[in-house]
Parts: sequence; C-alpha cells; structure tokens
Amino acid sequence: MDVSVVIVLILVCWTCSISEVEMVKAESDVSDGLTLESVRDSLIRQEDSIVFSLIERARFPLNAPTYDPSYFSMPGSYGSLVELVVKQTEAVQAKAGRYENPKEHPFFPDDLPLSQVPPHKYPRVLNPAAVFVNVNKKIWDVYFNKLLPLFVAPGDDGNYASTAARDLECLQVLSRRIHYGKLVAEVKFRDEWKYYEPAIRARDKKTLMDLLTAPAVERAVKKRVAKKARILGQEVKVGDDIDENKGKYKVDPAVVSKFYGDWVIPLTKDVEVQYLLHRLD
Repeated sequence: MDVSVVIVLILVCWTCSISEVEMVKAESDVSDGLTLESVRDSLIRQEDSIVFSLIERARFPLNAPTYDPSYFSMPGSYGSLVELVVKQTEAVQAKAGRYENPKEHPFFPDDLPLSQVPPHKYPRVLNPAAVFVNVNKKIWDVYFNKLLPLFVAPGDDGNYASTAARDLECLQVLSRRIHYGKLVAEVKFRDEWKYYEPAIRARDKKTLMDLLTAPAVERAVKKRVAKKARILGQEVKVGDDIDENKGKYKVDPAVVSKFYGDWVIPLTKDVEVQYLLHRLD
C-alpha cells in the first residue's frame, strides 16, 4: 500500500478526537438559537479542546525534520511532511463532507475534492459573504513561527508522523475557534445593528474594532485559559507529596494565556471585522 494512503488512514483515526465531539455539540447549540451567550458558551468549550491539543503536541519535542521540505521526498508538490499530512487529511475530510459546513475552513482550499456524501442542509446563520473570510494562512504562520517554539522542548525523537498529526489537531481547533469570530460578529450586529451599520457603510474598521472590543471579557478569557492549562496540564502522581509537583505543568499556563492575548483574540477580532465589512453585501 502506498505510504501516503497509510498515513491518511492513520490520521483519519487520530483526528476523530474529543475536539470533534465538542465541535458538533457547539454547532448544534449555536444553530438552535444564535445568542451571544450560546456563542460564548461554545467558545469556552473550545478552550478545553485547544488546551488538550497543546498538551498532546507537547508530548513530543520540536522534531524539526517534520517541517523541513528537504527531509521529505515524494512525487507531487507536498513540501514538508506536515504539509503532506494536512493536505491529505483535508482531502479525505473534504470527500466526507467536512467543508460543506460553512463553519469549517481548510488550510489548503485549492483543488480539494468534492464531497462524496449526501449533502446536509446546514442552517443559514451567517451572511453568504462569510465564505470569503479565511485567516488560516495567518494561523499557520503564527502557530509554527510564534507559538510552537514557546511550548515544545527542543530535540528530535524521530516521531515525525505523530508530531505532524498533533500539529494538525492544534491547527484545526485553533482555526475553528478563531473563525467563530464570524458568529460573534453576527450576533453582536443583530443585537446592536444601529451602531454597527453606519460604521460598516463607512468602511470604518477602527470604529468596528472599538465596538467589538470588551477588555474585561478578554482579561477573563486569558485568566480562564491559564487556569485550565494549570488544571488539565498538571502532573499528578499517586503517593507523591503534593508540594513536589507544584508548578509542574505539561504546558506553561502563562504561554497559553499569552498566546490567547497576543494572537487568538486579535485574530478572532480580525475575522469579526472582515465579516462585518461584508455583512451588508
């Protein structure tokens, strides 16, 4: 069997994780009634998936050959091993209908195969222009060039396929969370359209950003994800003295909080502004 087929089959199993279950529940919650509270509840649940995915990636060191195009040689323009893993997995998931869902965003949308499953009629929650808002290129750059060096140890243990699979999980949960900004923007627009509409017609990005920004909420989010990283990522050993493992975490809570504050929240608001600029199209 071709090695790429084997990799894809393995990845299909790997990516059927708890994050997918959380996604389905979050989608149904939002589709049943679009309110700011329901969207925020979904975002809070997605924090768990993000923290878990970072913890799983931190099991492996950096494993630099995973990202080196010169390490991986295979017919076709795949680039690095992680690019192969993401492209091939997205191709399989596209055939299974994943990207028929308007809330899903591929990292490599060009030349994706068509869905081979019966179409599902998703509720129309977002303006059709939302399909053009995709910041996955920024997410890719931030994840590999900013975040990854902050929370994984240097080194090489040879587990490149497993490393790429964990990277894929991180990328997908981050993409899902950040693009939920479209739903945040939609519900805020519905609730306070008289404030948003003039700014949209004037193409006033600054005013839109000011309207969308809630400093107290952002501070609460950063504190909450740091606390989750402490709770979910602590080392627990039966019989050990409690103080012995104090302060030992699989992922540094300060890094998770900083990542949210410096990148996740700003990218989410970028999505919100982009969506609102097309809301009246």
